[in-house]
Order: sequence, then C-alpha cells, then structure tokens
Amino acid sequence: MNMKQLRERKGLRTVDVASRVGIAESTVRNWEYGKTIPKLRIDQFSELIKLYECTFDELIAAVQESAHTIE
Repeated sequence: MNMKQLRERKGLRTVDVASRVGIAESTVRNWEYGKTIPKLRIDQFSELIKLYECTFDELIAAVQESAHTIE
C-alpha cells in the first residue's frame, strides 16, 4: 500500500491531511507521487498515523512504496 492508498482508504482528501497535520497540500501530493518523503516533527507523525489509522511500520512501508513508483 502506498501513501495515496493509505489516505484514500480513510476517505480523506489531500487538503484534509494537510490541514490536520499542519503542512501544505502540495507536500501531501509530493509524498504520494514519491517526489519527497515525510519530514515531520514527532507530533505531526503521530497525527498522520492517527489519521491513517496505521502503525509506524505501515507508514514507513507506504513511504517506501510511493518512492518506488517514481524510480
């Protein structure tokens, strides 16, 4: 599962994630397209994990999956 799939399985829009985590919507899109990886404060990571209802390991796997789509 990649970053976009994590978000979509919870029925969230990129703007929803961005506003809850306190980042730009373009940042969320860049993660999903594998252009960048999440570089967040620990409280932001915690919020992202709550939003996606996943474990830290699942989030890391999704980041890696998204990064491979660009290669």
